[in-house]
Amino acid sequence: MTLTQWFIFFLIIQVVHFLGTWKLYKAAGRKSWEAAIPVYNAIVLMKIIGRPTWWTLLLFIPIINLIMFPVIWVETLRSFGKNSQLDTILGIITCGLYIYYVNYTQKLNYNSDRNLDSKNKSADTVSSLLFAIIVATLVHTYFIQPYTIPTASLEKSLLIGDFLFVSKFNYGARVPMTTVAAPMVHDTIPFFNIKSYLPKPQLPYLRFPGYQKINNNDIVVFNWPTDTLFNMYLPADKKYYKPIDKKTNYVKRCVGIPGDSLEIKSGIVFINGKELILPERAKPQYSYHAVYDGKTPIDFEYLLKELNATDGASFINSSRDTLIIYALTFSGAEKLKKVPGITSVTRIINNGSEDGIFPDFKDNKPSITNNWSNDNFGPIYIPKAGETVNLDLKSLPFYRKIISEYEGNTLDVKDNIIYINNKKVTTYTFKQNYYWMMGDNRHNSLDARYFGYTPEDHIVGKPIFIWMSWDSNAKGLNKIRWNRIFTTVNGEGQPQSYFKIFLILLTVFFIGEYFWKKRKEKKQY
Repeated sequence: MTLTQWFIFFLIIQVVHFLGTWKLYKAAGRKSWEAAIPVYNAIVLMKIIGRPTWWTLLLFIPIINLIMFPVIWVETLRSFGKNSQLDTILGIITCGLYIYYVNYTQKLNYNSDRNLDSKNKSADTVSSLLFAIIVATLVHTYFIQPYTIPTASLEKSLLIGDFLFVSKFNYGARVPMTTVAAPMVHDTIPFFNIKSYLPKPQLPYLRFPGYQKINNNDIVVFNWPTDTLFNMYLPADKKYYKPIDKKTNYVKRCVGIPGDSLEIKSGIVFINGKELILPERAKPQYSYHAVYDGKTPIDFEYLLKELNATDGASFINSSRDTLIIYALTFSGAEKLKKVPGITSVTRIINNGSEDGIFPDFKDNKPSITNNWSNDNFGPIYIPKAGETVNLDLKSLPFYRKIISEYEGNTLDVKDNIIYINNKKVTTYTFKQNYYWMMGDNRHNSLDARYFGYTPEDHIVGKPIFIWMSWDSNAKGLNKIRWNRIFTTVNGEGQPQSYFKIFLILLTVFFIGEYFWKKRKEKKQY
């Protein structure tokens, strides 16, 4: 929905509210016109039902308001003597329209001194649960979101089984675009395998100011731009439309920011003509071809375990004297060269053309447009908001999705002439920033080399903390990677665990609380 459509919708809601409550306002000693003034009518309603004024703010926060509206409907009915279980059920299942019936057909007895405390444990439990859901949803949506690493694309920096806290406020929290959705779940309700949201209505993109910008080498969580899967982890039966904020969450390293020129040469990323120097914690991995003499005995299982502990690696025997090693770091390759019996170690470079490499689409059909691969790619320009590029049939494939999908224009090509919104064009000015996201596991990552640019409105947040790490292949207590618990994702040097400090502080807290209670009990006697 556009801003104009949302404004009209907002006015309609105000009219509906006024027609259904003006007599209630009057019965409560207020003026009937107060039910017609947007926002002010909600503030007055909070006074009528005896609830704090700040509740008004919750009515305008997407997702939170879905929880608040039923609460307000029930509270309004109870303020006018409708306290039965049937009144509560009718208020909720009619989406508040039962208030119309009360407003126009019932004798209105306003109870200004209504007892707001719950009369039974069940009601008190429900109230506490709703409050907990509201607080958790606020934190999840605008401050910190838990996230699990599902794939090996950032292996060694982030491992499969890492449980992260993702900050929403570093880059600025994005207001949910999908207005009708289950709180604190993503695109699918767990166990039921059904969508957790309604695709419409949608709010326009809006992001609160952040205190930092995305920089080269930042690890970023974002919505996968080309996601058309009902559920990422289930077999796909067809393509599905998904709102931006309900597309699958991905985590990659941002190697290219708006305005950059990016090129990949022999697997190495170059930004604006210079090699991108990765931080110390980043460990890029590649596939290697190793040759051994076939005479020197080598315990490949032990070697794999040793390399995998610090440098990745998985072996595939391709012939009697040849190994293909996947996901091996530079330091791992150097270690492998020193193994007796290994005669050579060579990094595999994918030269020539590779099907599926961006922008490998023409008329929505796969077709190789450049002799590019995941190791040799570009140069390309990373679009920046407000910047203008020349547009012709050669450059159009790079920006086709941006123009038609991400920025909502109509795009046609007739007789080799490009038309945007039915106007002949030779240039295009970008409306938002774009980023280039790649995995450190260079030969095992579905990233920007295949799906292209990531729009700014797809950015979710910045991973900041690993609070748990679980190795499903280990046994017993070794399933927990103790050295990764309570470690930071970013920073200089190798990550350090703060788990011991956390345990000490937790122990001090409980001991302090114990003695404080004892002291309080002594004072009472």
